[in-house]
Amino acid sequence: MPLLNSSREVIRLVVMMYVKYPLSLRNVEDLLAERGIDICHETVRFWWNRFGPMFAAGIRQKRVRPMRAFTHWKWHLDEIYVKINGQMYYLWRAVDHEGEVLESFASKTRDKPAALKVMKKLMKRHGGAKVVTTDGLRSYRAAMKELGNAEKQEIGRWANNRCENPHLPFRRRERAMLRFRQMKSRQKFSSVHAAFHNHFNQDRHLINRETSKTQRSAALAEWQSLMA
Repeated sequence: MPLLNSSREVIRLVVMMYVKYPLSLRNVEDLLAERGIDICHETVRFWWNRFGPMFAAGIRQKRVRPMRAFTHWKWHLDEIYVKINGQMYYLWRAVDHEGEVLESFASKTRDKPAALKVMKKLMKRHGGAKVVTTDGLRSYRAAMKELGNAEKQEIGRWANNRCENPHLPFRRRERAMLRFRQMKSRQKFSSVHAAFHNHFNQDRHLINRETSKTQRSAALAEWQSLMA
């Protein structure tokens, strides 16, 4: 069944299962085998590498276009430590006031040039914000002074919890993948994962079951139309 196994529907299902859920390559292979689809785990790796960024770009384009039409109320910026082959790196994250991941960027340093690069990418893609909430890292202040929006910075002890929480789904996903071996791979997957998380995340703890089911069906229908 080579044609069936490489159809659009199967590729779409494989990429969604691997990126959205904390599954390993072989977990996806086993789940598909139960459905009668026989593919190798290396095929799963190839498909997510080949089609994952394309799917994420389609999701991002559809979501970013209406967001640029108005000034955002608040952005939250934060960075976390990550290990790649025993070396320490940093993963920068920017989210809006509703917890949607706007930007994800990996770097070797946590200094002003890295913070400046993150903010420039963020502003180029999403426009501007009235308030930018950060932690006490001085690199943010230095970068924002250079950009001319230092007066928008907000620093508080618990003010940045909104950005701390979006790290958790990616951390769970990272453990399932047994971490990363290259910074390039981490950057690529974190960017793809952020787009998928934004699209499928329904905040189930804030809504009832019927609303959750409706929103889940709408997200799946939109996903199928995006990737048709």
